[in-house]
Amino acid sequence: MLIPSIDLMDGRIVQLVQGEKLKLAFDDFEYWIGRFEKYPTVQLIDLDAAMRQGNNRALIEMICKRLPCQVGGGLKTAEDGLALLDAGAKRVIYGSSLFGAAGVNKEFAAGLKKALGEDALVFSVDTKGGRVAVKGWKDSVDLTPEEAITWLEDYCAAFLYTHVDTEGTMSGFPIDMAAILRATTARQLIVAGGIKEQAEVDALDAMGVDAVAGMAVYSGVMEA
Repeated sequence: MLIPSIDLMDGRIVQLVQGEKLKLAFDDFEYWIGRFEKYPTVQLIDLDAAMRQGNNRALIEMICKRLPCQVGGGLKTAEDGLALLDAGAKRVIYGSSLFGAAGVNKEFAAGLKKALGEDALVFSVDTKGGRVAVKGWKDSVDLTPEEAITWLEDYCAAFLYTHVDTEGTMSGFPIDMAAILRATTARQLIVAGGIKEQAEVDALDAMGVDAVAGMAVYSGVMEA
């Protein structure tokens, strides 16, 4: 299944290369909402919140009223997630807040499951150079994605894996990594980072893996 992404920064829809370099920006929200209405899930990320530099809350609330969204970006507490669910999000995505200096914060994960319910939770495990990347991909934790997913398996409905090294590059997603992660978890597995064509989405779908596409869709290389 293809999951289109809407990344928000400074009140616009943007696409970044490897989470750093701005490549594309749009403010024609009606056009993209119309394009994505047919999808059962749309991924909505507040990059400003993820990078701890403000938020795009009003836009998130507007989009969640129009599209079935899983929403992430800078969620630090159970209350943050509950507020987004109240605003219309179907599911919420937690990432950096699941990890600390000692590794995975299982107590926090368990608390989220108790407060929000397993079905509302997507846990984001992003990697850069083979290690889990956090805080807007600026820092890392000494964990492999397989280790992180194994620790968090009991607390969420789905995992979102972003391969930061290829994010926004349209150079292709490493399919072998998807196979490793698919064997690691029984939960829904969603991957992102470099997807450039429908054939990749189909190959991942055959493995039981869903795919997030951004740059390829917004640049017109891939139809959505």
